[in-house]
Amino acid sequence: MLKENLDKIFSVIENGNNLGEPITLVGATKMVSAEIINQAISYGLKVVAENKVQEFNLKHGQITGAKEHFIGHLQTNKVKYLVGKVELIHSVDSIRLAEEINRQAVKKGVTQDILIEVNIGGELSKSGFDFSNAKKAVNEIANSFSNVRVKGLMAMLPHSEDESLLIDLTEKMRALYDDLIKLGLPFTYLSVGMSNDYKIAIKHGSNMIRLGRDIFGQRNYGEVK
Repeated sequence: MLKENLDKIFSVIENGNNLGEPITLVGATKMVSAEIINQAISYGLKVVAENKVQEFNLKHGQITGAKEHFIGHLQTNKVKYLVGKVELIHSVDSIRLAEEINRQAVKKGVTQDILIEVNIGGELSKSGFDFSNAKKAVNEIANSFSNVRVKGLMAMLPHSEDESLLIDLTEKMRALYDDLIKLGLPFTYLSVGMSNDYKIAIKHGSNMIRLGRDIFGQRNYGEVK
């Protein structure tokens, strides 16, 4: 089933997004064992990501053949466990967090790639910069911290059956992404789209999607080891 799930997703994304950009598939591996993650990698998954630092620490070192990202809410006191170990931190939602990532990166002598999280739906339950403040925040982070490299934007679309709303919000994220590229930022990734909405997202400008359930099912592969 795992191989079939991945093959189905690969067929959806093989032609890229509506702008012809390739899609980066990120496997969200919360509550998936290292054994199953490595199996997915053997079937062609090239990027995996954890939501929790504790779980990342448990599995880091057991994962082979894929890049590792972090996609969950990140507390400043746990930054030290990720910097220099993950290729990309998706969920930078405050100047203070970016500052701490930079501090740890300087300490370790590395440059840490990050995405800036935007609360595109204005939801109280979600983290991220308000859309109206996002451009200013991105510029401040990109220009203030020597060992942080802003590679793009990340957002979580609201859980909604209103397709027109999801299209509108994705297109707003794309417009912001394009505006920031015009300012000279070295953007590569617009990370929008999860299992419920990724097909909509890639039709409207997203070039990175984060899928858990559509790859691994309902986390029924056993406990994390």
